[in-house]
Amino acid sequence: MQTIRVETPTAKYNVMAGSGLIASLSPRIERVHGKLPRRVFVLTSAPIWALWHESFLRSFAEPPIALFLAPGEEHKTLKSVEELARQMARAGGDRGSLLIAFGGGIVGDVGGFLASIYMRGIPYIQVPTTLLAQVDSSVGGKTGVNLPEGKNLVGAFYQPRAVFADIDLLATLPERELKAGLMESVKAGIIRDRALVRFMEEHSREVLRRESKALEKVIAATIRMKAEVVNRDERESGVRMILNFGHTVGHALEQATHYKLLLHGEAVGWGMVAALHLARERGTISRGQFERLENLIHLYGPLPALKLRASKVVAATGGDKKNVGGVRRFVLPVGIGDAGVVEDVTAAELEAAVSYMLGQSGEMCS
Repeated sequence: MQTIRVETPTAKYNVMAGSGLIASLSPRIERVHGKLPRRVFVLTSAPIWALWHESFLRSFAEPPIALFLAPGEEHKTLKSVEELARQMARAGGDRGSLLIAFGGGIVGDVGGFLASIYMRGIPYIQVPTTLLAQVDSSVGGKTGVNLPEGKNLVGAFYQPRAVFADIDLLATLPERELKAGLMESVKAGIIRDRALVRFMEEHSREVLRRESKALEKVIAATIRMKAEVVNRDERESGVRMILNFGHTVGHALEQATHYKLLLHGEAVGWGMVAALHLARERGTISRGQFERLENLIHLYGPLPALKLRASKVVAATGGDKKNVGGVRRFVLPVGIGDAGVVEDVTAAELEAAVSYMLGQSGEMCS
């Protein structure tokens, strides 16, 4: 097991990554939180609970009260948060209650936001069950829900008391979701960790076969990179923005396809392809670096084919949270293992990058 420390101005907590964590979850939580309160809630989804509830409950003397969020981005809404909060109130939840988010990124985002506003804030624990959630969304305190106008437009920065990333939970993860999660690790390498890029190039077979040593190394390296960035910039006012590499176009793709075609990691994968093209055209990376990094993305694919117009995708980037005062902010790599934010990307540049991306998918609309 590896332990990564997160220390921000508002919170200090550990992210633990390894095998066998869920079997001893209750005593692990008590070590960071203290004695469990009278009301402990676990927010999860029915499919995850069906697979793992026995393992989850094994270490609890009193079972937590289970709350269920239906799978899918369409349920990541304020309406869902209200219903969950009402269930907690009816079950006697108070300011001393504890919430455990046990699921993928949507459960973690909604659970964290619910904890941040219920009784004006109660403590919560992240127990992510997908690779994407383990390496990305469970770490750093970003919580929130979607609006029809865009993704994650309502939310809060609210840090968990601890994160337990149990690699054993990935055993039942579908292949497609595993690869989608690995796109966040590819992202981490491109923007901050050249050694991770090299490891993922050289050990793709072991990683994709879910060999524990290789997978733990990738997961821990990705979490460590994010923790270092969050420690420097909790509220995304500076360097933390580089974590959005691939997300400007990625979120636009999700919105343009009504959150039904792509997993989040797949959308980010295509978004990285567009960003790499833009970086190559601007000269922040060489042609050789571009080809190497694009090949790395496809090594952990294939990504789903897209059938969209470039203009529709570009229009959807207008609601991106990074945009301030009408200025389009874009994260671009600077070599391998470094990245920066630019604010002068033109609509023409962005449309050219999106057109290249759609052409790579093989189904660009005329």
